[in-house]
Amino acid sequence: MIDADDLESKTTEVFEQILSQSQEQHYILRLYIAGTTIQSMKALQNLKQICEDYLQGRYELEVVDIYQQTDAVITENIVAAPTLIKKLPLPLRRIIGNLSDTEKLLVGLNIMPKIPPPQI
Repeated sequence: MIDADDLESKTTEVFEQILSQSQEQHYILRLYIAGTTIQSMKALQNLKQICEDYLQGRYELEVVDIYQQTDAVITENIVAAPTLIKKLPLPLRRIIGNLSDTEKLLVGLNIMPKIPPPQI
């Protein structure tokens, strides 16, 4: 049986190690939105908050309106908006939606590791 305190200390150790590594990396993000729709504006607001809270000074964010730049939809194979593409650090990631699930976004951007459920 796994000791809860031991599991918590290992989880905290892994999280702190990943966090220290991510604090050195520069992020290049591109958010595809569909004009000023509610979902697009919510995604932009949520992403800006995450960037300021976790990536301050270490990110570049480009916002692309698919209504203004229709060629981008084809070249980047955008099938839904809003779509966030993390270009760097690798691996490339795509996250679709209004980015309101903070934990999912942090894991998707590799800012926070995905912590597996404890095995009993």
